[in-house]
Amino acid sequence: MQKIAVVIPKYGLVGGAEQFVAELTSRLAMQAGYDFHVLTNRWQPGINKIKFHKIPIIIFPKYLTTLSFAYFTERRIKKYNFSLVHSHERIFWTDIFTLHGIPHRYWVHNIRRKKMSLYDLATAWVERKMVTQGNCQKFVAVSNLTRDIFLQEYNIDPQRVTVIHPGVHLNDYATTDKKSIRADIRKEYGLCDEEPIILFASMNFEIKGLDAIMLALAKLKAKHQSFKLLVAGKGNEKKYNQLAREANIADDVIFTGTLSKEKLIRLYLASDMYVMLSKFDTFGMVVLEAMAAGLPVIISSNVGAKDIVQEGENGFIINDTSDADYISSKIGLLLDQNIRSSMAKSAYYTATQNTWDNVTSKYKKIYESILLTRNLNKSV
Repeated sequence: MQKIAVVIPKYGLVGGAEQFVAELTSRLAMQAGYDFHVLTNRWQPGINKIKFHKIPIIIFPKYLTTLSFAYFTERRIKKYNFSLVHSHERIFWTDIFTLHGIPHRYWVHNIRRKKMSLYDLATAWVERKMVTQGNCQKFVAVSNLTRDIFLQEYNIDPQRVTVIHPGVHLNDYATTDKKSIRADIRKEYGLCDEEPIILFASMNFEIKGLDAIMLALAKLKAKHQSFKLLVAGKGNEKKYNQLAREANIADDVIFTGTLSKEKLIRLYLASDMYVMLSKFDTFGMVVLEAMAAGLPVIISSNVGAKDIVQEGENGFIINDTSDADYISSKIGLLLDQNIRSSMAKSAYYTATQNTWDNVTSKYKKIYESILLTRNLNKSV
């Protein structure tokens, strides 16, 4: 049986990449007939078919974090002679690398707009060594936005970089009792039946563009449009409560606080649209989750999930998040139930095309292609 190594510092714990890897690896282990070994520092136990190997990490001084993980991972890979290595973290060499983020140097300079620390320099060095000397056969980006930035940073053959979006669990949002859920949520938050619910969910209100959303909603309120904005997650509530008061929409904004996954799913199912105007997101799983609940979406062009948004069909893409008039016009369209209903069906259909089954199938084909080529080369 072919031995596959999957590399990530934290497996199955809190975090988008960590959950992605656990979902994908467990599905492949059940379906593909490979012997899976996860090389990680910390993990949430998965299915019995997966073997875990603890990889040490030196966290002090901080600049050794990425370097040490890459070094100890390389030693383990050499010891076990794996048939294929699939890394989700920067290491010295790998066969497949999934880009959950963008090149580290680009992230520091262009997104964070900071100078490179010693940790940043070390991390960027490991990454460059992997990309240029690590014999990686296939780079897999989670969005075209991620792919494009990666190819800006590294002069490599674009054919080596493919895009596979994350998947969504449709069953989480499958219910025949949506009306009841909608009624319960409205009762809980004191909402009228006629008021459309605009949902925003984030653990960083500023980065995800809550300011721009509120300013756009102020335009709609001035035109006597009726709505309620539910803000789920964690952020500077004091700041945004003040902004809501200044925008004269304080009575139309409700902060729910951080919610469990189950409660957030109920919020999706009870809402009418999802809006997120992020400054930057490599993908943005919340967009796909909202679509799975049948919500049309409005997102910024800085969100990788724009790949799955068809303008005017299942949502809208905002290029200039400072244009409150334009944003309010798009939200205004979705306040129309007839328009919203049609786009909601389209949004759900989009989600059905981006399930975890589809994602697993695409990765399985990449595994098979690399292993087949390797076996053919050995037989020559």
